Amino acid sequence: MKKKVLLLDIDEVFCFSGFLEAVNEYLNTSYVIDDFTSYYIDEAAIPKERMPDFNEFIKGRNLYANPFILPGAIESIKLLSEEYDIYVCSSCVNPFDIEGSGKIFADKYNMLLKYLPFIDPSHFIFTGAKHMFKADVQIDDRLSNLDNDITTKILFPSYHNKNITPEELESRGAIRAGYDWREGWSNVLSILLKKEDVVKLKLNKEN
Repeated sequence: MKKKVLLLDIDEVFCFSGFLEAVNEYLNTSYVIDDFTSYYIDEAAIPKERMPDFNEFIKGRNLYANPFILPGAIESIKLLSEEYDIYVCSSCVNPFDIEGSGKIFADKYNMLLKYLPFIDPSHFIFTGAKHMFKADVQIDDRLSNLDNDITTKILFPSYHNKNITPEELESRGAIRAGYDWREGWSNVLSILLKKEDVVKLKLNKEN
């Protein structure tokens, strides 16, 4: 039987890149991700007049060299890959460094090869135009990225989307996978897989 297609976002769903670490290094601060409630943490943390200097500071860095993989992400995606045909769908363009954005594509690609070797690289889609791709299931941390035409739309919990109301979710036909990113993948599995599969994964993690 043909598998259903699942579109999977990467940033803030599979991993946190080294972007916040770069912000902390630049400012000599010690922010953690939960200190923020808006998506663009650089705009929240860095004074506007210093943004051009920060953009120069961050150019050329490999933000995916040492990513923080969200709890249960690899195990959950591997389990889902047995039931779903998974396509990564993730943006790589830095609007402040268009010419240098090709390196971001390469860095993210190499990270995916390392941590998700069970996904065919031909299934890596790097684009911000996620609405161009149709699927049965979509997982993303931004409500605006969830395609109305996709049947099962899952909002992955993140620091910046806690205040999205049930009414907003209902208007988009989306399901929230909880409020805590630490528990997001456990909640995703509960939504998409049979109960016995979720139990099996939890037992494997404990052993």
